Amino acid sequence: MHILHVIRSLHPEYGGPAQLVRCIVAAGPRLGWEGEVACLDDASEEFLHEIAFPVHALGQGRGTYGYSSAWVPWLRANIDRFDGVVIHGIWQYQSYGTWRAIHGRKPYVLFPHGMLDPWFKRRYPLKHIKKWVYWNLAERRVLRDASSILFTCDTEQRLAPQSFDMPPWNAAVVPYGAEAPPGDPRQQIEAFCEACPGARGRRFFLYLGRIHPKKGCDLLIDAFLAIAAGAPDVDLVMAGPDAGMRAGLEARVKAAHLSGRVHWPGLIVGDAKWGAFHASETFVLPSHQENFGIAVAEALGCSRPVLISDQVNIWPEIHSDGAGLVAPDTLEGTKELLQRWLALSADDRRAMQRRARACFEARYNLDQNVSELVRFFQHMQ
Repeated sequence: MHILHVIRSLHPEYGGPAQLVRCIVAAGPRLGWEGEVACLDDASEEFLHEIAFPVHALGQGRGTYGYSSAWVPWLRANIDRFDGVVIHGIWQYQSYGTWRAIHGRKPYVLFPHGMLDPWFKRRYPLKHIKKWVYWNLAERRVLRDASSILFTCDTEQRLAPQSFDMPPWNAAVVPYGAEAPPGDPRQQIEAFCEACPGARGRRFFLYLGRIHPKKGCDLLIDAFLAIAAGAPDVDLVMAGPDAGMRAGLEARVKAAHLSGRVHWPGLIVGDAKWGAFHASETFVLPSHQENFGIAVAEALGCSRPVLISDQVNIWPEIHSDGAGLVAPDTLEGTKELLQRWLALSADDRRAMQRRARACFEARYNLDQNVSELVRFFQHMQ
């Protein structure tokens, strides 16, 4: 079986969807199928040179929508080499352009990756009007004609119909997750400390993701500033690419005279990323909307409990497994998460670390789950 995955970008800054595609396609050969990726990255991008499987980088699309005149012709010329297609994400040209190119020729499945969550409708009502127009002109057809719509958790599937009038669909919740942590944790911790020297030898909370309003980064900064005096031996690491709010958050930290305890290493990948998880006490994500949160699964895989909001859609599973703490996506809720963690005994923290790893193995180890994903790909034939 030969599957083509299409996605706007494979850049690490693209987050969970890009990471999922990398993991799935890399795991394919040992499970008896081959995968390739088509994306709208520039072929000269350095990160593409580190990827072992075939990637067809067709060049940057125009604007935020990513229109590319090369997309449809390339797909039409190459689609007969593949048994089916997996479309990752909607609202950008890689979804509708793929439908235009392959509709009626090859079956496909679609991962919305949380892009149908009604939070966006509430948070950006004017943008939703624009999306509603586009939904009726184009995107609805993409969902209508898919062999399956694949959701990453029950909550994501339940919430999706609250955004738009959905066409009849064959929807399913599929196993999702992250790769098992590779390598030597000691070497990885050293790689992280080289990327973030201020955190060396310190206890710290870890945030890893885009520095973006949706992620609740402002809540985490303000909550840490509120509890910092009572926990002088604990720092905060804010790792990830800036989406336009870092300068304002750093100004708040500076005004509170805590710049030495909040660290900003930027985007970290590879050993440095894994080292950040291993060196941390716990991972924090007070997001306002998160269909899954691949960094949550990665933290669990490193035996790190997660402190998450109840808007991270896998929170019921985390709570049920005792693998972390959950609170509302408010300032008070985020302060509660940090304070509850600090109030735990050392024995309780160690027990939660064990439960975190058990949760990962039972639910989110992609090495195990990818074989179930392949079953859905086989249904396309």
